[in-house]
Amino acid sequence: MRGRTLNTKTARVFVPLLEPARYKGAHGGRGSGKSHFFAERLVVDSCNEPGDNAGEGLRSVCIREVQKDLAQSAKLLIEQKMSKLGVGESDGFKIFRDHIQTPGDGIIIFKGMNDYTADSIKSLENFKRGWWEESQTATSHSLKLYRPTFRADGSERWFSWNPRRKTDPVDMLLRGPEKPTGAVVIESNWNNNPFKPAEQEQERKDTLRTDPDQYPHIWDGHYVSLIEGAYYGKCLTEARQANRIGNVAADPLMTYHAFFDIGGTGAKADAVAIWIAQFIGKEIRALNYYEAVSQPLATHLTWMREEGYKPGNTKIWLPHDGTQGDKVFDVSYESAIRAAQYEVEVVPNQGKGAAKMRVESGRRYFPSIWFNEATTSGGVDALGWYHEKKDENRDIGLGPEHDWSSHGSDAFGLMCVAAEQIMTGTSIIDNPYKGFESGYAA
Repeated sequence: MRGRTLNTKTARVFVPLLEPARYKGAHGGRGSGKSHFFAERLVVDSCNEPGDNAGEGLRSVCIREVQKDLAQSAKLLIEQKMSKLGVGESDGFKIFRDHIQTPGDGIIIFKGMNDYTADSIKSLENFKRGWWEESQTATSHSLKLYRPTFRADGSERWFSWNPRRKTDPVDMLLRGPEKPTGAVVIESNWNNNPFKPAEQEQERKDTLRTDPDQYPHIWDGHYVSLIEGAYYGKCLTEARQANRIGNVAADPLMTYHAFFDIGGTGAKADAVAIWIAQFIGKEIRALNYYEAVSQPLATHLTWMREEGYKPGNTKIWLPHDGTQGDKVFDVSYESAIRAAQYEVEVVPNQGKGAAKMRVESGRRYFPSIWFNEATTSGGVDALGWYHEKKDENRDIGLGPEHDWSSHGSDAFGLMCVAAEQIMTGTSIIDNPYKGFESGYAA
């Protein structure tokens, strides 16, 4: 096969991936051609590997985190590329139900990573190509099993994915500060693909028109900023359109307010979340956001002091459980923070439905809130993910989903509940339900 030249066309954005590299990654939105590029390269590399008909053919595995059947795999796309390039049995390729034979007795197999164990993964040691498609779903555990597996000279690991969150393991691996040595990673979106069909372009335009909230993730390869059904989805879209998420400065003469959602110090404790804001006229300036897991109160207060939020210029607001004592030490957040010389106020328990009430309060005040993007992005991400838990079988809402986003969102809701008192001087203690008489939206 080495004497034959395959007629391939490569979009400019993928050219850096043509050179050998142990790690190759392509991330971006729909219509970018990522999967088409890797499927075609797998066919080309399979043709080239046997060389002058001596030696073993290329062994390749196409991986997904979970693969229940071959319909979920890249097998059909690879077969389509074989047909397009005009290679078949006379060239050493042969298609079987669950694998593809390649020149020189090489092979392409299709596997779900969750089917492998520390022992069974060793069966891939002599494979030279591993393409992990839809790798945004890869778990840390699977990546730890997968990465040391390929040991043959010239072996390569390929990853293609549409980003979801910056904390997803594949993003931490290939877009984080400590990428593998020599890794080549590119971004490709619909506007980098000169081969996209007209039908796909129309679909993109339809998405922009009918689902503008999700468009940046679906087509432009952005991280998910709004999960479908997010409580604050419309609010965040309007805030971005109004340029209320950007560069927001603090007023050094005004009081800082710190709004806590209390977690714990145990290994499985919820996160502690803190929003820092100032109230200036009718504006709420969200200046900073902090989140930490399994850390003592002293760590949170140290962060506040280091950021300039100190006793004398900062008031701390706690949810109703801030008065509860620690089961071992009998010390409450409120008493410990007062001992640190901060002014503290505890917002009373709003009773049944309090979480929904905080959401409605957040929606009401959202048009008055300006976010300093550089320091509140983690909190804004939480607001974009915070959503209702659903009973899918009965299509019934079960209240806010308790997940990673709920801590930052609860602290945000506390800020908006307290805004009534801060901006008008009305005591929350006198009327903890003020503003909620008309009910709340789901």
